[in-house]
This record gives sequence, structure tokens and C-alpha cells, in this order.
Amino acid sequence: MRRVLSLVLVLVLALSMLAGCGSTASSSTPASSGSTADSTAEAAPVNLKWAVWDVDATAYYKPLIDAYTAKNPNVTIEMVDLGSTDYMTVLATQLSGGADDLDIISVKDIPGYANLVNLGMLEPMNNYLTTDTSEFGGTIEQITVDGNFYAVPFIKSFWVVFYNKDLFDAAGVEYPTNDMTLDEYDALARKMTSGTGANKVYGAHYHTWRSAVQLFGILDGKNTIVDGTYDFLAPYYERILAEQKDGICQDYATLKTSSTHYSGVFYNNSVAMMNMGSWFIATQIEKVKSGESLATNWGIVKYPHEEGVEPGTTLGTITSLGVNSKSNNKDAAADFINFVAGEEGAAIVASTGSFPAVTNETVLNSIAAIDGFPTDEASKEALNTYKTYLEMPMDAHSADIETVLNAAHDNIMTENVTVEEGIKEMNDGVKAILG
Repeated sequence: MRRVLSLVLVLVLALSMLAGCGSTASSSTPASSGSTADSTAEAAPVNLKWAVWDVDATAYYKPLIDAYTAKNPNVTIEMVDLGSTDYMTVLATQLSGGADDLDIISVKDIPGYANLVNLGMLEPMNNYLTTDTSEFGGTIEQITVDGNFYAVPFIKSFWVVFYNKDLFDAAGVEYPTNDMTLDEYDALARKMTSGTGANKVYGAHYHTWRSAVQLFGILDGKNTIVDGTYDFLAPYYERILAEQKDGICQDYATLKTSSTHYSGVFYNNSVAMMNMGSWFIATQIEKVKSGESLATNWGIVKYPHEEGVEPGTTLGTITSLGVNSKSNNKDAAADFINFVAGEEGAAIVASTGSFPAVTNETVLNSIAAIDGFPTDEASKEALNTYKTYLEMPMDAHSADIETVLNAAHDNIMTENVTVEEGIKEMNDGVKAILG
């Protein structure tokens, strides 16, 4: 009898130990925000699914994952490619069905972000983020809703001025600088305009996007593009139309009807200066190497601004990361986002030629060291922004506002309406949307 009781006791103890092990494995908390490799190395295995687009065409996904999982061997990260064309629509459809298998959400644009926030599909990131919000150049504040932000920027594109050094050298004119007012930019563009016909050199170039004209007006921080009142845009339209009339820049209607791409006019040495996004840097470097771009001697400077506005104030776009509010791995997902959006992730992103949302001296040096990047100090300094205003700020009606602004911009620039009439179109159309 004693022998039987002893066996029963041994069996009970063994089962208790096994139950204890099982309980530990299932209840272990995933890596919390700001965790280190030491604290997560023995944590329970966790698999994170990351909603992305264009896996094969995006250089930074894999190195980010490799670096993070090397420090956190208990974590595996699986990318779910939802495609680029309708990414935000497909994502919202999946999340609206209550999907909890997506943990990390890539947010492609502001209208899509606003939609996800309105539908409660993203977890507030206020208590997760470990990087100081000031490191993001004001973009966190611009995506904050009622005191909460629901995504963290990790990629940014910002506008600079590309210029052709050979054209400036041939004209005997000093290069543009990193501190140009709009008046100085206009005067320089006029000075750099020369020739006729096939030999024509335009001092400036403005692509057909509304942002190439309208967003000069938001750099002083006094207005936004979603306010519903657009009278502040009049001086900028009048300036660009005057340049167009004087042959300083190419005619908008011609550019639109011919579907002229901004890259081509820069490649063929026909424009001295061009305001464009930082995404064009990598393309220009590549096309110089392939021989497609004849503008082999080029540089960049910071965006021109109104008098009194801090140099390096610019406009741009962001790609952000959020946590699915239905995820069962919120802490682990947030930890990965902190890694990607922080200094380590920024260095990895920069090494692939993209621009991280958080920049520091190491990041800037990494980008400037890319083979083919201009070697002058001014071009390197142009990478250092002061503040970036979003091209389309956070607003529940941003997609509808965009439609109205695009239509009015097209009418003004083709001179189908006067500046005053076009701005009235904007005011009336957007006020109707805003109710």
C-alpha cells in the first residue's frame, strides 16, 4: 500500500511540474516596449505578422527583420504582402473582418491612417514609444488625434531643390544655398534662364502636382491645406504663373498634355533647378550610373522658404507602423516598432538608401556616403531638416479635400480660371465637405 501511495505521490509531483512548465510557456509576456536582447532571449516564442507592400522591391524590410531577430531569437517575423496598388483598401477590409493574425501594420498614407483610426483598428502608441517624439521633426504631432497617436513614422520623404552644377558653372552664377527665401529663389531662377528652342534652359521646374505650388504656403505654420480657407495661396500661384508667363519654367498645360515626367527634364540638362522629393536622389544616382541621366554634376539644397521661416523647414510624406488593436501580441509588435523607428532601425534604413523618419549624424553620414551622392558639404547639409509639414495632414476628409484642391489647381495653372476664381473653388468645395 505504501508503495502504491509513493508511486501516486511521484506521479502527482511530476504532473504538477509539467503543468507548471506549460503554464509558464503560455503566459509568458512577449518582449515589452524598450526590451533588450538579454530580457527577451529566454522569453516564449512569438510569431509576428507584418502587413507590408512590395516586398521584392523594398530593400529595408529584410535587414530590419534580420537585425531585430538576431537580438530577439524568440521572435519570428512574417511579412504579409498585400500589394501596392490598393494596399490601404485591402488592409482595411481585412482588419474590418476582425483579423487578429496581423500584428504590425504598415500605414501608407494619411487618408488611410485617418480611416483606420476612425474605425478603431490601431492601438494607441503613446505608452509604447521609447524614442522622444521630438526626434520625428513634428510629424508625430501632425498625426495625433485627441491626444493619441496610433502609428510611428519610420520612413520619410521630404522636398529639396535639385540643381545642375554644370549649368550654373557655364552661366558663371553661384550655386543655390541652403538658406534661400522664395524671392531669392525666384531671382536665381530668372538669372539661370537662357536660350531658345532645343537649347532652352529653364531656371526652375514645377511638376504638375498641386504640392509643387500650393505647399510653399504652409511652411510658415500659419495655415494648413485642410482648413477650408485658401486665400493664403494666392501669392504663390501668382508667382509661379508669372514665371510661367516669362518663360522661367515650362508651361503647365504643355507638361500635363504631354505627360512629361519631371525626371526627364532634369536628366537632359534643360532645367537649372527643380523642387522635388528626396526619393529622387536614389533614382538620379542610379540613372547617372546607367547613362540615362546626362546631369552628371548635380547637387541639392534645402527647400526655399518665406522670410523669417527657419531654413530646413520643408514638406513631405511619411510611412508609419502601428499595432493592430485586435493583435494578441501587442507588446512584442510594439517592441519591433520601437526598434525599427529608433536609432538602430534608422541606421539600417539609411544604409539601403532610404530616409528614416529619425535622423542623426550617423544616418546622414551613411546616406551621404552612398556612391554617387554629391560630394559637396551643402548637399550633405541639405539632408538635415528642421521641420517637415505633411503634404496632406491628418483629417477625416483628406481624400475628398484632395480631389477639390487638385481640380482647382489644374484650372488655375491652365489659366481656365483666374487665381481668385480658382481659390473660390477651393474655399466653396472644401467648406461643403467640412459642413
